Amino acid sequence: MNDHAKGLLLTTLGVLFVVPDSLFVRLIEADPMVVAFWRGLGAGVIVLLGVLAFQGAGAVRASLSTGRPGLIYMLLMGSTAPGFVLAVTQTSVANVVFIFASMPIFSAIFGRVFLGERISSRMVYTMIVVIAGLGIIAYGSAENEIASWKGDLWALYVALAYSGALTAVRQLRHVSMIPAVPICYIGAALALLLVVDPWPALEGQWPLFLGHGAFIAIATCLLTLGPRYITSAEVALLILLESVLAPLLVWAVVGEDPGRWAIVGGAVVIGALVVSNMVALSRRRGRAMPPEIGA
Repeated sequence: MNDHAKGLLLTTLGVLFVVPDSLFVRLIEADPMVVAFWRGLGAGVIVLLGVLAFQGAGAVRASLSTGRPGLIYMLLMGSTAPGFVLAVTQTSVANVVFIFASMPIFSAIFGRVFLGERISSRMVYTMIVVIAGLGIIAYGSAENEIASWKGDLWALYVALAYSGALTAVRQLRHVSMIPAVPICYIGAALALLLVVDPWPALEGQWPLFLGHGAFIAIATCLLTLGPRYITSAEVALLILLESVLAPLLVWAVVGEDPGRWAIVGGAVVIGALVVSNMVALSRRRGRAMPPEIGA
């Protein structure tokens, strides 16, 4: 298997493991912050064990010595754990994942503001269409009993925080940030321990909590390793699979209807990103092709 095929396989598996995330939140009967505690602790401990087994404690110490960008990354990533659970418990899963799909737009904006990167005309047009799609989703929240603007705002925060974390970590390309992931997740869990009592919820539900943490841990590692071998456009297209599969999975298992406006707005967002990334991928391949003999 060549590196490109390896990257496609790892990234696709990572997306498939993250798809049930919303379903776990729906199935577990507990306070949202209790769910966030066990989600963060379970995933954090599993990733930490893997890091210690394959990279050693030195890798964890190295991630703690990454200065301001590393601190920003860990704080933002840690805050996404409770933010995600609050989003899913306060609005529809379809709204959450469709809003998450807009992360490349925020990443481009943060890259421009903080790193001085140029925003292409292609990305500007994509932003306009994606913002329109998000507006349609927000409009539909008023007509859907499951959806709520409060959960939509939490989903928007998670998209902003995750994009900000990825922007910060781009200044640390010489350091692997996988060892920082358990610091983020376990740190968030310990902070939540100050305000919640997570132990009673374990009775009868510990397999769900364990499975939830394991799926997030595996997905996190695969989605960190896979993108090393493929282009950012290919990564973005594969990650959009979650936006399609997660609402369908929740709809099939618990009967959660996403609503017509969420579907329309989500189709606008995903459609814009698919076209944008296909154009980027086509241009990249065009530049990579050698000129014809005699041209």
